[in-house]
Amino acid sequence: MSNNTAIFVAPQGLNNGWANSGGEDVTFVDDVIRRIEADLCVDTAQRFALGFSYGGGMSYALACARASVFRAVAVYAGAQLSGCSGGTEPIAYIGLHGLRDPVLNISAGRSLRDRFVRNNGCTPQNPPEPAQGSLTHIVTSYSGCRTGYPVAWAAFDAGHTPGPVDGRPGDFEPGENSWTRSVVWNFFTQLGGGDPDPPDTGALRGTGSGRCLDVSGASQANGAQAQIWDCNGQPNQQWTATSAGELRVYGGKCLDVNGAGTADGTAVIIWDCNGQNNQKWRLNADGTITAVGANKCLDVSGYGTANGTRVHIWTCHGGTNQKWTPA
Repeated sequence: MSNNTAIFVAPQGLNNGWANSGGEDVTFVDDVIRRIEADLCVDTAQRFALGFSYGGGMSYALACARASVFRAVAVYAGAQLSGCSGGTEPIAYIGLHGLRDPVLNISAGRSLRDRFVRNNGCTPQNPPEPAQGSLTHIVTSYSGCRTGYPVAWAAFDAGHTPGPVDGRPGDFEPGENSWTRSVVWNFFTQLGGGDPDPPDTGALRGTGSGRCLDVSGASQANGAQAQIWDCNGQPNQQWTATSAGELRVYGGKCLDVNGAGTADGTAVIIWDCNGQNNQKWRLNADGTITAVGANKCLDVSGYGTANGTRVHIWTCHGGTNQKWTPA
């Protein structure tokens, strides 16, 4: 179906599985990508991962951990077998699962799907599924999803198989006869090239102080305090506004309202990204930045301008100590 427009890579998991112990299989995939792209011409906005059963679990793990690396995943009859590090960012997602799967119950596939229904901002629903005994399939495309981040669900009346064939009761039909092939290929190819929502990365300069939002001491430890400091272009001042509403630093740490507090003066720190509302921020047109969970503004304490003045949340008032511009 690709007509020589794709590069296919078929890795083999350790002991025929993808346990991903300590993240080793995600690291392996990173290494495979580097090797392939060192030798071949690859559209890096068009990487896809797909797999069946344990491979489906691994494709889900990549959706969680490498949503900015892969454009989409297809999970055939999968479950959470390979972990989910991160799992807060959107990625185009299609899940396929049999109603009569005796190995990994369809409820496991629904659970994986629903994570990305949430991440992608889709309208929640219980999509229709065929009746047992019908030997048919139903594909549902969710509505309301963020542009460029569709979610689809394909339920079918069969067992544990990546290649069901309508009207045939067995689970070992030749793959070339299955409807899943065209459904997944069309799901991938609809996405086109390019990043649908590229993140913005850079420094944030406080309007009142002229200094940048900074992690104290360039620390990467959970709980490190946010402060202002002379803008210097260092990694502890480089913030990425993700499509999930986070402000990330060092790749995996998020700007966080300490303890999910809502009171004026609650400290702003960094913490492992976890998808909670106290790590969600809204960048407003007037230059203010709202902490979504507390509905209060990112604020430089006491209108301070000195290096090391701490940053916290405070009731929004539009003062210059609550306004930020790209630096």
